[in-house]
Amino acid sequence: MAINIQTAYAGEVLERLLVKATTGNELVRRGLIHVEPHVQKAFYIPRLKTGKFLQKRKEQPEDGDSKGEFNIDERKLEPVDFMAFTTFNPRSFEKFWRKWQPTGNLVFEELPAEAQTAFLAELAKVVDFELGWHFVNGTAGDGETDFFNGILTRILADPDIITADVSAETSMIKRFRAVHKAIPKALRNHPGLKFLCSVEDADAYDDELTDLHHKGADPTTTNVARFKRYALEPLAAWPQGVVVATIATMDLDSNLWAGVNLSDDFETVKIDRLTNAGERYFFKMLMKADTQVAFGEQVVLADWREDAAAQKAAAQKACGVTAPADPDPDEVTEG
Repeated sequence: MAINIQTAYAGEVLERLLVKATTGNELVRRGLIHVEPHVQKAFYIPRLKTGKFLQKRKEQPEDGDSKGEFNIDERKLEPVDFMAFTTFNPRSFEKFWRKWQPTGNLVFEELPAEAQTAFLAELAKVVDFELGWHFVNGTAGDGETDFFNGILTRILADPDIITADVSAETSMIKRFRAVHKAIPKALRNHPGLKFLCSVEDADAYDDELTDLHHKGADPTTTNVARFKRYALEPLAAWPQGVVVATIATMDLDSNLWAGVNLSDDFETVKIDRLTNAGERYFFKMLMKADTQVAFGEQVVLADWREDAAAQKAAAQKACGVTAPADPDPDEVTEG
């Protein structure tokens, strides 16, 4: 049974369901990722890279004097299907809320509209919360909860990302400083550049600022969530010990992308009887999603987790990326 009632309270005066707070899909809700709708099968993110074009002036240039090139490739968003489905019996409420107890013939008993509204809202909220985790940490595979690769999985598997070495640092300020120094100069003035981190690491940073004499906020307030001039974005689903700096907006210039069938699929719930002759009802949601990083070169990663190497290897496997082989020690020469 999908509904477990663990109380003896009769509920005559309780007017509404009390539900647990969740954070939802923070990447989407806070505008940190561009969501591309109407992707039925696949969507290709076109990328243009150029070489250097300037050269000394020639009076009569010829084709052989051409310098520079345009390199055009693409990255693929391929949303996969998954769903939410659960069943329950409306009669589970009979002893819990007096106003929902049946007054007519039992054969005509249906789920009250008020109960439908409460459960549909909670189901959509919890699904959104679960999606928030998958948008960050999800992996593609054959497991029951392996749907699609999340943003952090894509980043860890990307061979083009810039890595900031913070292995010797214990201070969040110094870790953020190392990430900042590794940001390419071309990106430093981009208004959409943000630091993504865990709530725990953001709290540690805030504590360090508070402890700075005559500089941080007093202990009764919090400091501005920024490093240098860049916004700090703590995410509940983000793992502790990882910081990423990249362009994170909801516009087309974002470096973080998501592809979905329809954006409201994640809020559309079907409810009906499981069978015409039965008493059980079902809730069902059908969804498609995938994520992608447009340019690995526009990502700076600092990962000081103890199992960072294992996490990277798992991400490469999930994304189908072949890790470069270690050189043969017999073939390595000095000098």
